[in-house]
Amino acid sequence: MDSSTLLFNQLKTAEPFFLLAGPNVIESEDHILYMAKHLKDITSKLGLKFVFKSSFDKANRTSSKSFRGPGLAEGLKILEKVKATYDVPIVTDVHESIQCEAVGRVADIIQIPAFLCRQTDLLVAAAKTGKIINIKKGQFCAPSVMENSAEKVRLAGNQNVMVCERGTMFGYNDLIVDPRNFEWMREANCPVVADITHSLQQPAGKKLEGGGVASGGLRELIPCIARTAVAVGVDGIFMEVHNDPLNAPVDGPTQWPLRHLEELLEELVTIGRVSKGKQQFKIDLTPFRD
Repeated sequence: MDSSTLLFNQLKTAEPFFLLAGPNVIESEDHILYMAKHLKDITSKLGLKFVFKSSFDKANRTSSKSFRGPGLAEGLKILEKVKATYDVPIVTDVHESIQCEAVGRVADIIQIPAFLCRQTDLLVAAAKTGKIINIKKGQFCAPSVMENSAEKVRLAGNQNVMVCERGTMFGYNDLIVDPRNFEWMREANCPVVADITHSLQQPAGKKLEGGGVASGGLRELIPCIARTAVAVGVDGIFMEVHNDPLNAPVDGPTQWPLRHLEELLEELVTIGRVSKGKQQFKIDLTPFRD
């Protein structure tokens, strides 16, 4: 069995859920190593299967002046060092087909951003790396779309695919998490992940001094969405975590404070262990008689 399939099977059977987590973007090598150490310590203590996440490039920014990260070559070197130093799998995202081969040499999971979830060429290029593919559902998509996106990966010869809910656009500056999607996305016949931080973005909802806008967010509701997702029975949780979210260069309003991570995960593990959300309720509609 190859390493990707082995990891995929470990994630599928992880109880009560697996965790994809890390800072939104690579800020520096020192910061990434610092975050990886703390995240591994916490997840090891709680017995959670953990994959470290950070982006080498944030291509989809509200403003051209926004911080994007170190870029492909330098970013992959840093992620490779995290992998070697702490012996953890890596997930990072791609934006163009040409990036997939290089990313596949380092990352264990290649993530497809929500805006690109239907881009066939990108899905096929990612699939051909043989790595696990995590496809985020577009904010503009019905959950049924993800069945088609997952099938594109499988038809390219890769059975190791996951789908991820990250909210649905509701008006111009808001996202809504519909818990029904966690159930409906299971029709893609693969693990379902809940992105509990991006789901609380307010796209272009924060006005900046001197003009312009940036993404806002509702960090205080992260526990609410996380509790819901785990109770419903998702297979994995995706969350962005930062030791200093007020000074994070990207998506600060929706990054969870590192100091509160263990406390939140402890609660989620408890919910996950008592919930029967992963089991379909068998409804008996025959007439009830005493």
